[in-house]
Amino acid sequence: MPRLLALPLLLSLQAIAAGAQALPAAPPATLGFAAGRLERITPVVQAAIDSGRMQGAVVLVARRGRVAYHQAFGWADRESNRRMTPDALFRIASQTKAVTSVAVMTLIEDGRLRLGDPVSKFLPDFAGAGVAQPGDTGILLKPLKRAITIRDLLTHTAGLSYGTDSLVRRQYEAQGLGPAAGWGWYFADKSEPICGSMERLSRLPLVAQPGERYVYGYSTDVLGCVVERVSGQSLAEYLETRIFRPLGMRNTWFFPPAAAAARLATVYSATDSGLVRATEGARGQGDYLDGPRVSYSGGAGLVSTARDYALFLQMLAGGGSLGATRILGPRTVALMTTDHADTLFSRNGMGFGLGFEILEDPGRAGQYGNAGRYGWGGAYATNYWIDPKDELVVVLMTQLLPGRAWETWDQVRAVIYQAITR
Repeated sequence: MPRLLALPLLLSLQAIAAGAQALPAAPPATLGFAAGRLERITPVVQAAIDSGRMQGAVVLVARRGRVAYHQAFGWADRESNRRMTPDALFRIASQTKAVTSVAVMTLIEDGRLRLGDPVSKFLPDFAGAGVAQPGDTGILLKPLKRAITIRDLLTHTAGLSYGTDSLVRRQYEAQGLGPAAGWGWYFADKSEPICGSMERLSRLPLVAQPGERYVYGYSTDVLGCVVERVSGQSLAEYLETRIFRPLGMRNTWFFPPAAAAARLATVYSATDSGLVRATEGARGQGDYLDGPRVSYSGGAGLVSTARDYALFLQMLAGGGSLGATRILGPRTVALMTTDHADTLFSRNGMGFGLGFEILEDPGRAGQYGNAGRYGWGGAYATNYWIDPKDELVVVLMTQLLPGRAWETWDQVRAVIYQAITR
């Protein structure tokens, strides 16, 4: 076989194999769950549906690489009597950050990027960024004490907010960012590529010096632009070729194709009289189906299913591989899931790594799970975690904006852990 044809064929065969393997189902008792105890998830989630705390949900629990529980609840769209199904599509917002962080680490493994690289290497205007501080006559800009690095962006210690802070709000809004982008993180309605938005961001003030505070904001969107600049591909193309296709994630996109549109769950909002269908636009349904479809937000832009996201998580739980398909090396996953932020993130038993919140001390945090459990969530009230010690992967999906499902998900977490007996 000619050498130039061998590699594409090998990658194609790997992708087919990964897609075929999926995550097989197995009886919970064979995976170390006590008989019947995992089923306690069902009444907990159903109670949230019945009480009007959420309209619909999908819960997936996998252990040791096999699915022990995968159930759909309630409605995908109440108004049209469309029931929720296990293959429903969800806007996963900040769960996108984990995927973009993995993409960055693949470039580091390739030797094309370094954690210590200054972001100004790829977005030059960041070299002249300043930090906003209040002054007697308005905002003062203080020069950076040091350059923003790729590691700062991965740990959210770059000083980049979502531009909704009162100090910088007007400047961000004038550039179509911050309050002009929903709650700051929304890009699906933008008619310019993400790097265009990030170039404008690079000329706006930070709210903290790099490395001095944990500030949640646009850092991972900047990383998405870095992926584009280093790879020479759009973020959508890079994720598809390097992560989604090899893992068999056939239902994950920034903008779903028309054939999948009917599976997108509806977003609901809480009011004094109960849940109502959210409005159209940035603070509601979004422009994921009919928008410009050109801005690939690495911080909050993906749409996915519980099954697809579980494949991605199982790759991480497997030390960077899913079956025969390897995305990252085990040492890279270990580095990503080690605390890098120390007390900048939390003093209450939680840490933050390269893209993930990490449970450092279950007692101090007051949370179920083992030290080393890691995960995050999304603005539409989606959530996930991986617990390496218990070989556990969990995906929790619903669509609420603002997200108000945390109490239910805390109950589900407790129910999952009480079911593990060996």
